[in-house]
Amino acid sequence: MPSVLLQRPERAASAASGTAPRRRTRVFALAEARWAAAALVLFLIALPLQLTGAPAWAWGPLYALAYVTGGWEPAWAGLSALREKTLDVDLLMIVAAIGAASIGQVMDGALLIVIFATSGALEALATARTQDAVRGLLDLAPATATRLADDGSEETVATEALAVGDTILVRPGERIGADGRVLEGASEVDQATITGEPLPVAKEAGDEVFAGTLNGTGALRIKVERDASDSVIARIVAMVEEASETKAPTQLFIEKVEQRYSLGMVFATLAVFAVPLAFGAELTASLLRAMTFMIVASPCAVVLATMPPLLSAIANAGRHGVLVKSAVVMERLGQVDAVALDKTGTLTEGTPRVTDIRPLTGSGLSEEELLALAAAAEHPSEHPLARAVVEAARTRGLAIADMRDFSSAPGVGVTATVDGHTITVGAPARLLEDTDDAACARARAVAAALEDDGRTAVLVQRDGAPIGVLGIADRLRPDATTTVAALSALTGTTPMLITGDNPRAAARLAAEVGISKVHAGLLPQDKVSLVREQEAAGRKVLVIGDGVNDAPALAAAHTGIAMGRAGSDLALETADAVIVRDELATVPTVMNLSRAARRLVVQNLVIAAVFISGLVIWDLAGHLPLPLGVLGHEGSTVIVGLNGLRLLRDAAWRRAAQAGDTR
Repeated sequence: MPSVLLQRPERAASAASGTAPRRRTRVFALAEARWAAAALVLFLIALPLQLTGAPAWAWGPLYALAYVTGGWEPAWAGLSALREKTLDVDLLMIVAAIGAASIGQVMDGALLIVIFATSGALEALATARTQDAVRGLLDLAPATATRLADDGSEETVATEALAVGDTILVRPGERIGADGRVLEGASEVDQATITGEPLPVAKEAGDEVFAGTLNGTGALRIKVERDASDSVIARIVAMVEEASETKAPTQLFIEKVEQRYSLGMVFATLAVFAVPLAFGAELTASLLRAMTFMIVASPCAVVLATMPPLLSAIANAGRHGVLVKSAVVMERLGQVDAVALDKTGTLTEGTPRVTDIRPLTGSGLSEEELLALAAAAEHPSEHPLARAVVEAARTRGLAIADMRDFSSAPGVGVTATVDGHTITVGAPARLLEDTDDAACARARAVAAALEDDGRTAVLVQRDGAPIGVLGIADRLRPDATTTVAALSALTGTTPMLITGDNPRAAARLAAEVGISKVHAGLLPQDKVSLVREQEAAGRKVLVIGDGVNDAPALAAAHTGIAMGRAGSDLALETADAVIVRDELATVPTVMNLSRAARRLVVQNLVIAAVFISGLVIWDLAGHLPLPLGVLGHEGSTVIVGLNGLRLLRDAAWRRAAQAGDTR
């Protein structure tokens, strides 16, 4: 084995070298931008010719070409919508431009076309940049990886060709080609592009790594655990794209109102034209006022008010490991006013760990000796408690002796011969039944004390005599306490704990994280009943869980969030959002981000309403020049669109995280 795999490397160099390339759509890569630019150039050539008195044949065709290049796409889109019996505001803009040209205002109509086409190009660019923000994650994953064959030979293959179970070699400075687990080697991996961690993270055998992260100065042999299509990066991209295709209730309401508003605006435009004409007004002046009214009263800014903020929030959350499945969910997250948390795998890591080692008086064993014997007997077992015992021994650097004659009895424990002695490890209640000597009494007392403290007790026997008891418990997530405090501050009420675990263990953990409402010993249907009781009382409940038994409650809740790593397939499918990296602290952050998106929606609607009402009043009560009306209308649309994209920035996530930090 190369020595580089056996040495712990020095700290990785600068993380700056690991900056991933950012995918940004070029402006002229968009057809909308090219057509808008062509219309603008034609307009800028025609305008000075007209103003300097050149003959109409010199500038007229240029204006006509500006109409065609800038207006054909929105005209086609509007006619296509009309065939579906839908009135599109794009078509109204084209009608207004043609109407202006029909009364001799050719330059004003061309200006409308140019500004409208430019606005459309800016909207298309904003949409493309929104997609870039998430799809740019795909650039993190390298195109190829070094796959190791069984004979140790190396082969360069496309990362898409890697299969679960393959072993890959990642040399210093290379990007990791697949999600997996380190088999050999030690290094520091820059995970900033995936997890946001500012410093490289030490990785060694047994640690999980992600595709697209940057390896430091050590070489790693990694076993692939996910297909390329199921990697963290790919799941983020796929789910955010799926979410982008949905529409929030606010957006659906606006679209429903838009059709009625647009029809009403057409009739109002006819009235603005016909009524003054009936009272003797000039045809040209009446038609120009009506065309201006149609432009400034169009609801373009209102239509664009809702989705950009919500989609930007979804994209930003996806980059930080929270997959929100739809715009509906992103809107709902900001409405939550009650939270219910599962225990195992949610507030805790879901992995049992040895917390207590209690050799019995008279056994003559130290803690390390007792643990080593238990680990030797448990070594072949796949039971979670057995793995916890073996892992504890390895963590302490204990030598695990060879064993033979291994046997396992479900519900009782395991037995093996270690160093000539029969070692049994199992449930105290089963192993100590029908025994009543002093050693057994001491073992029962120790086991009872551990269980009273919320631990799972495991008895160790040597040649049939008890020699010690191990206490095993699930470890609390490091961010559980701060997350509970943040959720309490956000919703105004302390989250409740809903778990199928025993009341003593649930109460102990609840006290540790600051939860006062504890519901323990629940079956899946009991969790659903609790959620429905809260919903019936007018609360909008967020349920956070990970297991199959949590899936019904996740489905019944106003919003459900599943833990991504430990979560069951059913929970992941049922939940409205998934925390990919099991970082519980991202829950209050994404709730704050949702609230920020809702605030931007309100801001956008106010901006749109102020512009539309101001311009309409100006046109009806005074004389609003057509170019100024066009500029005000399209300017408000661009302002609303760009305002919604503010949530794409990393600064928006940091502000949301700081707002949820109660420390």
